[in-house]
Amino acid sequence: MSATSAVRRALVTGGSGELGGAICEALAAGGYHVIVHANQSLSRAETVVAAIRAAGGSAQATAFDVTDAEVTRAALDMLLSEGPIHAVINNAGVHDDAPMAGMSGEQWHRVIDVSLHGFFNVTQPLLLPMARARFGRIVSLSSVAAQLGNRGQTNYAAAKAALHGASKSLAREMASRGVTVNVVAPGVIEGRMIGADFPPERIREIVPAQRAGKPEEVAALVAFLCSDAAGYINGQVIGVNGGMG
Repeated sequence: MSATSAVRRALVTGGSGELGGAICEALAAGGYHVIVHANQSLSRAETVVAAIRAAGGSAQATAFDVTDAEVTRAALDMLLSEGPIHAVINNAGVHDDAPMAGMSGEQWHRVIDVSLHGFFNVTQPLLLPMARARFGRIVSLSSVAAQLGNRGQTNYAAAKAALHGASKSLAREMASRGVTVNVVAPGVIEGRMIGADFPPERIREIVPAQRAGKPEEVAALVAFLCSDAAGYINGQVIGVNGGMG
């Protein structure tokens, strides 16, 4: 469905996953028409859309590979033809963990391609339309690994830490146009991503709050940063990590 011009539209990359789905639902609850993105599985994105609509919200699904600049540009052009995109949440990301001494070039490039090049491919085409509208919200999902480091994740930490510098620079470029650019850096969050690497005793050891966070706790911050109330929060990296750092 296409949204009317009176309704703000938000694109959430990786919106079909656990954290992405929570972000989509929080944005919809805040009044956004949400474009739920999946890399390949449109059916997973449609499941999130159905949940949002069942709760009274507005949403649609899309699928494209954020690492493919041409495909991404074509998808964005199609979405923009339906109306402005007022917020973009760069949530797409992958893990491919290994100690750097044993890491392949493919592992390094794949992780950076999705998190960092995907950020550019999705965000850059939306900047001038946001500037013309004098309103925009850009939020990128990072990780506590980018702030503190994590064994086996030099690729992931490098990709996410790069978003910090890019976002701070972009915030300076866009601030006078009513566009804010921020980073949310979650810690250990419940879901498939933590798996066997973080049993309860390990979480109690490394997280001062002694528990994993909930996807909804991250999503609440993202939704706030996309609201009018957060218009003066810009160029920030905000942790949601139970006190880890």
